Amino acid sequence: MASKPPAGDPVQDAPQVEAPKHAAAGLPAIGHTLLMAQQQMGLRRTARTLLKVNQKDGFDCPGCAWPEGDKRHTAEFCENGAKAVAEEATLRRVTPDFFAAHPLADLATRSGYWLGQQGRITQPMYLPPGTDRYEAITWERAFEIIAEELNALASPDEALFYTSGRTSNEAAFLLQLFAREFGTNNLPDCSNMCHESSGSALTETLGVGKGSVSLEDLHQADLIVVAGQNPGTNHPRMLSALEKAKSAGAKIISVNPLPEAGLEKFKNPQTPQGMIKGAALTDLFLQIRIGGDQALFRLLNKLIVETEGAVDELFVREHTHGYEEFRAAALEADWDSTLAATGLTRAEIEEALAMVLASKRTIVCWAMGLTQHKHSVPTIREVVNFLLLRGNIGRTGAGVCPVRGHSNVQGDRTMGIFERPAPAFLDALEKEFGFAPPRHHGYDVVRSIEALRDGRAKVFFAMGGNFVAATPDTEVTEAAMRRASLTVHVSTKLNRSHAVTGRRALILPTLGRTDKDVQRGGRQFVTVEDSMGMVHASRGNLSPASRHLLSEPAIVVRMAQATLGAKSTVEWAEFEKDYATIRERIARVVPGFDDFNARVARPGGFQLAHAPRDERRFPTATGKANFTAAPVEVPELPEGRLLLQTLRSHDQYNTTIYGLDDRYRGIKGGRRVVLVNPEDARQLGLADGSYTDLVSEWKDGVERRAPGFRVVHYPTARGCAAAYYPETNVLVPLGATADVSNTPASKSVVVRFEGPRQGAGAGNES
Repeated sequence: MASKPPAGDPVQDAPQVEAPKHAAAGLPAIGHTLLMAQQQMGLRRTARTLLKVNQKDGFDCPGCAWPEGDKRHTAEFCENGAKAVAEEATLRRVTPDFFAAHPLADLATRSGYWLGQQGRITQPMYLPPGTDRYEAITWERAFEIIAEELNALASPDEALFYTSGRTSNEAAFLLQLFAREFGTNNLPDCSNMCHESSGSALTETLGVGKGSVSLEDLHQADLIVVAGQNPGTNHPRMLSALEKAKSAGAKIISVNPLPEAGLEKFKNPQTPQGMIKGAALTDLFLQIRIGGDQALFRLLNKLIVETEGAVDELFVREHTHGYEEFRAAALEADWDSTLAATGLTRAEIEEALAMVLASKRTIVCWAMGLTQHKHSVPTIREVVNFLLLRGNIGRTGAGVCPVRGHSNVQGDRTMGIFERPAPAFLDALEKEFGFAPPRHHGYDVVRSIEALRDGRAKVFFAMGGNFVAATPDTEVTEAAMRRASLTVHVSTKLNRSHAVTGRRALILPTLGRTDKDVQRGGRQFVTVEDSMGMVHASRGNLSPASRHLLSEPAIVVRMAQATLGAKSTVEWAEFEKDYATIRERIARVVPGFDDFNARVARPGGFQLAHAPRDERRFPTATGKANFTAAPVEVPELPEGRLLLQTLRSHDQYNTTIYGLDDRYRGIKGGRRVVLVNPEDARQLGLADGSYTDLVSEWKDGVERRAPGFRVVHYPTARGCAAAYYPETNVLVPLGATADVSNTPASKSVVVRFEGPRQGAGAGNES
């Protein structure tokens, strides 16, 4: 049997610190995986569950969106994927008795780690107005409450329907269908907080807002640039792909303010040689200053243009638009300003250029380190310029590779979870279902928070996720949520969002990826889309945590029936009975999903078409791939301040905290740490081991403070600091967002340090 969840909330602000590691995975990863799995699931359940992760006849890992190859290892999962599975397949349970013993005020004092460790929620729970704790409720009454609140709104646009990445294609399609039949495009989702900048830049420049490479392309590349990404913690299975590419002769450039163990050396736990010796991955580490990536790629582009024969002139002439304007802007780049913006040396950039010029097939991979800045969209456009110059779009072993963070976050967008839907998508929806969907744009995440804050939104419905903890400006967000008339969370486990409620609140427990899903039409499966456009089936194999759980599609169907009633033109009941009927309708609405049921029945699924990759066809406004020429931007840093990036520890996935250790960075037993370069720390008077408050500075003059962080001297880039989220989301102003995409600028927060003090912190902070 699994162990019981922790009784008390552990202190998180007095960690032990040791030297960071220089290799990822290996025996420690195996040991930690088995320990956590046994604690949550027990030995028998561990074996039964983990052997089905990411298998063709199994379920998709609820963690990251990294793809699987056609041939798969028996243990096709990473350490963090196993943690995600263990937490979902746990034997721990949160029953109505738990809520009776823990009033809302108590839950609000608990850390996210403690809440998540309590286990699976077993029954629908309701917080009536003016009461202090949740109580059990029937599903019928829960849907009546949702319908009451939605139908009482003055406008459908007073409702918000948020979606987390783990939602299946089927559930996501149904949710957007319900929202639009109800009358709103308010469909904020977690993409708004992560790769929205990527989608904005890629749609404008290439015509498709997704990556253009496959897993096989990575294996065949000559050069892979990994910029603003930490695969060792966030996408560990990517390390296997990089190892395979290296063995085939690829070179790897890592561009990051922090040295990351996974990109230094990978000890592959799936092979004896990998376990013992490991593989060095990075050939060149460019330790860039936060926000300097646009300047780096702009200078590289200038140097390519100036090198005779380096530009693929035939590709540029036949397939691109705007080259001359871009070229003129690129030639204005200069060494001095670039070195100041990046913190790099001339020799380092020249070495990178030599590797670029030697490569015929180049891929650039990136994640949040590029997408969460004010100038993120022009930065990613500059990456596209870099690839277009040498014809690295539509070529085997080359292309753009935005690495999506959460399983099916890309699929949700494909299914229509978007506040700014394309007219063609709405036309197809109207033709298929016989109602006129709204045409005006809805709210993204930041605008949803503003609408709640200002009283323009009153009902908040979340399909998965932990909205309160994931979003910026924590105090503003929590105050906004408390202004709602109703908050609803479809969840498997407890999180911070359940303790920050509207006047009324519902928790609707749902099936997880690991659970069997049996409906009136028999056993069901759902589908997901990975980070590289592969669509495949996911089938749980465990008995559900409770007989009271409903699947996500069933929850949407019953909410729609209760809310819309006889007014609906949609035959909702058929969708709950058999998910194949959902896929039939998807096939008629969403491009690329023709014959969906037959194609997804094939082991491994199918790959969606990608015009730039497959045909060198660019569905942009110009009909070609677009060069761009935005001014180079660099974050301003006043004297005595540092630029802070928020990041994950190795013991977490997004806002889910698996444990209090960050093994690769040498942090043990705590999370309230700030990583500072020793030279910067000396100049600021921040002794290693001292405690300080982080205070962010923003043009609105509002003080945002994260108290009691232990200073850790760490080899970060000069002028830069790093600390874990969600603890530091309080420092990210709601108005500090990326131009165009409106993504929170969580990777470039100007902070000062106040009250350095020796000794332990000031107690646990939830």
